[in-house]
Amino acid sequence: MCGIIGYVGEREALCVLLGGLRRLEYRGYDSAGVALQEKGRIVVVRKVGKIGVLEQELAGKTFTSRCGIGHTRWATHGVPADHNAHPHTDCRKTLALVHNGIIENYRALRERLLAEGHRFLSETDSEVVAHLLEGDGSPLERILRTLPLLEGSYALCILFAEEPGVLYGVRQFSPLILGIGDGEYFLASDVPAFLEYTRKAVFLEDGEIVRVSKDGWEVFHRTGEKCSKTVFTVPWDPVSAERGGFKHFMLKEIHEQPRVFEDTIAGRVNLARGEVEFEELEDFPLDFSRVVAVACGTACHAGMLGKLYLEDFVHVPVDVEYASEFRYRDPLLDEKTLVLAISQSGETADTLRAVELAKQKGARILAVCNVLGSSLTRLADWTVYTRAGIEIGVASTKAFLAQMTVLLLFGLFWGKRKGTLPPGTMESLLEEMPTLPRKMRTLLSREEDIHVLAREFYLFKDFLYLGRGLYYPLALEGALKLKEISYIHAEGLAAGEMKHGPIALIEPDVASFVLVGQGERRLKVLGNIEEIKARRGKVIALCDEGDGEVRGKADYVVEIPKTLEVFSPLLAIVPLQLFAYYVALEKGCDVDQPRNLAKSVTVE
Repeated sequence: MCGIIGYVGEREALCVLLGGLRRLEYRGYDSAGVALQEKGRIVVVRKVGKIGVLEQELAGKTFTSRCGIGHTRWATHGVPADHNAHPHTDCRKTLALVHNGIIENYRALRERLLAEGHRFLSETDSEVVAHLLEGDGSPLERILRTLPLLEGSYALCILFAEEPGVLYGVRQFSPLILGIGDGEYFLASDVPAFLEYTRKAVFLEDGEIVRVSKDGWEVFHRTGEKCSKTVFTVPWDPVSAERGGFKHFMLKEIHEQPRVFEDTIAGRVNLARGEVEFEELEDFPLDFSRVVAVACGTACHAGMLGKLYLEDFVHVPVDVEYASEFRYRDPLLDEKTLVLAISQSGETADTLRAVELAKQKGARILAVCNVLGSSLTRLADWTVYTRAGIEIGVASTKAFLAQMTVLLLFGLFWGKRKGTLPPGTMESLLEEMPTLPRKMRTLLSREEDIHVLAREFYLFKDFLYLGRGLYYPLALEGALKLKEISYIHAEGLAAGEMKHGPIALIEPDVASFVLVGQGERRLKVLGNIEEIKARRGKVIALCDEGDGEVRGKADYVVEIPKTLEVFSPLLAIVPLQLFAYYVALEKGCDVDQPRNLAKSVTVE
């Protein structure tokens, strides 16, 4: 959601803060601001709109500060406006803070503070924290006194005028990371904010407070006791966070997928031994009686594919649940249940709360995640990293491919050890697997064909995406990508359900993207195409190369290289992503920062 950057060191703080906010733009925001310790006082500048608007407001002003905080806000409480933008201050402007998350009891706190004579300048929940931090005692003592009053989720970065050159950070259910440079330090909601300066990071845990000055850092628990922390080296480089000549991050990340697939299987697929190996799962038990996958959005679609892989390869029943629903039920779990938690960022609020509930009920947790040291990986019993690298585009692309790949490999790994893989399955799949990156690159080389197709359809208002079997989750994902970045209404359907209601929607100005697939379902899906055409609907069909029957029925055809059926989603997703991208491009939409969306949903 919102972005936080804090800096203390010898550089001009404003330059570092604005650069960090630029690198956090992908998280989604509607306003931006900075606070600087300047000659014994705190100066706050904040504006609604993009960071460029803030920079215009700052133009012509001179600052010497070496310590400051910055923020990009995604509105939760209070409309996007200058007075609701962060940073927020107390009544006397003796401190300034930025906040990610939601203070759930802010109304009660605000009413108490108003009764005590405090004057509020915003409608945000965040401002109450600034007022609560007023009073006697050292800054650390006031933070320790305030935290028990707060309910909800928060990452805070705080400046106190009385303590020049010092930053405080606080974490509770919302990510905050310390970046450690050479005589300089950073606090940020995500690693790319400081990756230009350092790859050394400390991941704060819930209930921890960090005090940072140019002389060093120390971490305290909310009880006041000091904590020892591990310094990680982040396995990303600054270049990976740049567009590399592509018009948008999303397009760059679509093109990175062949390499992501290679990185994800590297060291895990042993062709010589005919095995799939996971060093991180050496102690993984084989006797779970049930799997529950919990995730949100795109990650949930990956979980739906994972269900099909696991049930086929491992013969274990799998339920797939939206984490936002799962966490508010009383699910039936026990020590024989494996909860498969899938999240690109590892900070998705609903998924984290679902995992906490599952642990309370005795279930074991396997995380599929892309971010080293994230909250999810610290909660899990086992973690398999997806190795997708930094994903900046809000609409997930390469992370989804990596999730699908990991879940497929996990199914093969578990099924082989359990003895449930059908004879010859491992051998045939491992023989075909090395050809997939080349086939993905073939699809990418045809992207101009997809662009031409997008020009035919970008003015349509409604899309249906239909698929069966492995292609049903892909239909959901294709529809999600289109609506996320082009704002076109799109609905993913199990193709067999079309006659049970959705067929009423078919008319000439409704487009259907039909994923044909292989096997016994193919003929059924061809029947769906016939039904749509009989009602004068427009059909784009995705099918294997050389399928003349499909070409004779559909209005437009997108072909993918032939592969084994189990791998077909890994190829088919590429044209679906490209189609969504080029439709959005033709419509003039902001592809990397679609309206109302954020990269990582760290609040409910």
